[in-house]
Amino acid sequence: MKTALPAIATLLGCALLAQPAPAQISLSPPAPIPAAPQNRPAQPRPAPAKPAAKPLAPPKPKPDASKPKPGAATAKKPGDKPAEPAPPPEPIDESRVDLVFGAYQRGHYKTAFDLATRRAEDYSDPKAMTMLGELYSAGLGVKRDYPKAAEWYQRAAELGDREAMFALAMLRLSGRGGPANREDAARWLASSAKLGNPKAAYNLALLYLDGQTFPQDTRRAAELLRLAADAGNPEAQYALATFYKEGTGVEKNVEQAVRLLQAAALAGNIDAEVEYAIALYNGTGTPKNEAAAVALLRKAARQNNPIAQNRLARVLVTGNGPPEDRLEGLKWHVISKTAGKGDLMLDEALAQLNAEDRAKVDGAARKWLGAK
Repeated sequence: MKTALPAIATLLGCALLAQPAPAQISLSPPAPIPAAPQNRPAQPRPAPAKPAAKPLAPPKPKPDASKPKPGAATAKKPGDKPAEPAPPPEPIDESRVDLVFGAYQRGHYKTAFDLATRRAEDYSDPKAMTMLGELYSAGLGVKRDYPKAAEWYQRAAELGDREAMFALAMLRLSGRGGPANREDAARWLASSAKLGNPKAAYNLALLYLDGQTFPQDTRRAAELLRLAADAGNPEAQYALATFYKEGTGVEKNVEQAVRLLQAAALAGNIDAEVEYAIALYNGTGTPKNEAAAVALLRKAARQNNPIAQNRLARVLVTGNGPPEDRLEGLKWHVISKTAGKGDLMLDEALAQLNAEDRAKVDGAARKWLGAK
């Protein structure tokens, strides 16, 4: 199995260029609309009924004029102050109504752009500014314009929005929207990480690993990865697992590595799924569970991970764990081989097939590759 440090080295070339996920931009919840008081007009008190001229029964007592009837308004007396009119309902604070993100989520990007522009101009809302940066950066609802995206991200970042700081750092690293500036990017990443942004902490850790912006410092990288991993970032969990597995920047701890691999695998990190499956299959740092291991390998193989396809092929061809299924296993071998993951042992098994079975394997592999 390939060690994880090369995998991290690969991340240095691509993860730093990742755009921030739009879903990370959160706007404030809508403010509750206060109910307006009801101003009911006074109701006139009906006059008391006159008694009959020749009553056949004792007349009913006259109502006491000093006591108003239930539901009737008290008559105004001379000198009484006029009733104050009810206050008008408070206007809705549009700076707190989450209309922008709602439009964005529904794919109404032009509406989101117009609403965000109004909020940015009228309320200096940093979240709206970040949304404008995202729309310009992705070309949603407006023509893609990296310089304008950088401008809006800059304004929001200076107002303390951690997502804007991260997005601006990514633009500075990639040289989009202006000249590449790793020092400026590192500064914004550090500010965003300090505010608890796990993506910023993860990417800042990669800068400490590559040794270009900062002197290489695996211990500091491990600290930043731990911050991001504790916040649930699966990429950081996987990277930190490799640190514990190999003793890089931290004391070697296989059990801790497997726990992190499990967390990252549950979050859908494919590389972690493969590593965790291998640990389960071998019983390394965790109780042995071949069935769960094969299920994870199959899941990762179906997501076109060549290593998972190769390991699944070996398990199925040898029958060590699940029931032997040579044709299915060799199908995955052919598929993984097209991605550059060769295997001499499986090549020999493939060569031993008769013509009919070889045709079945090749047909199944072509069907899979054509369906990708």
